[in-house]
Amino acid sequence: MSTVQIAKGGLQVRSRGPGGQKPARARRSRGVTMGALVAPSLVLIVLINAYPLVYAAIQATHDSTLISSGPYVGADNFSAALSDPAFWKAARFTLYFTLVGVFGSWAVGLGLTLLLRSGVPGRSVFRVLLLLPWVVPVVVSATSWNWLANTHDSPLPTLARVLGFGDVLFLADPTLAALTVFAFKVWVSFPFMMMTTSAALEAVDQNVYEAARMDGASSFQQFFHITLPLIARPTYISWVLMTIFCVNDFPTIFLLTGGGPVDATNSLVVYAYRLVFQDFRPGYGIAVAFLMTAVLSGVAAVLFRQIRKAAR
Repeated sequence: MSTVQIAKGGLQVRSRGPGGQKPARARRSRGVTMGALVAPSLVLIVLINAYPLVYAAIQATHDSTLISSGPYVGADNFSAALSDPAFWKAARFTLYFTLVGVFGSWAVGLGLTLLLRSGVPGRSVFRVLLLLPWVVPVVVSATSWNWLANTHDSPLPTLARVLGFGDVLFLADPTLAALTVFAFKVWVSFPFMMMTTSAALEAVDQNVYEAARMDGASSFQQFFHITLPLIARPTYISWVLMTIFCVNDFPTIFLLTGGGPVDATNSLVVYAYRLVFQDFRPGYGIAVAFLMTAVLSGVAAVLFRQIRKAAR
């Protein structure tokens, strides 16, 4: 005999008797098979990551050097970092760098996506050319920007003198160096956001826009009440990924400014690198890295909660 049960998702048919055990048994068997297939990869990933993570945690609780673990100091490295003005200065710059990198690249990427979807002539060629900042290796891009702005005779300072702004050394002034790093990060990151928003907009049903236009909705109303809500989930995902990219971005800052001048562009990841490999204080540097990871995990958790809300 069969019993038909009306559920939220539709109709469910459940069979009684010995035959009703077959689907459940098949699901259990399938789950065991899939678990057995995935287990070797999971074990390998855990083994590869567990050892360096445990070793780093041990180093963070010791006053270690590059050749010895040193005496046990407990949480002293973490408390020292939290009371260090240099740590908080690097944390502030990391926050500004991340905010500009995430929302600046998203705004530019979304704007270019909407522009290319509006029927611009040659948009296929422009779409390929706009990917170049992301495709070119960051070492090449950072070296090029350094050549453009680093010295007195570089093209950008020369152009500033011609325009009457005097001697403008973009990478020697703390404020201008920070603005240059921000601009460079947006420049190398907007193609990723452009691709993400372009893929999200491709999945939006155009009939929604047709209905909105028939109801008299303006372009701004369509953007804020249709476009942004419908691409909210991919947008939050791209924000999570870009946040991780920005916080962990070592080559952009190190190759462009090295954290200078006077630590004006010193991010947490560059600060941790300097502590470990220049000041030879790996325990302290690893503690800084753990604090950075904890904050990043909290930000990711908040954004993932927004992703679940957008999926409902």
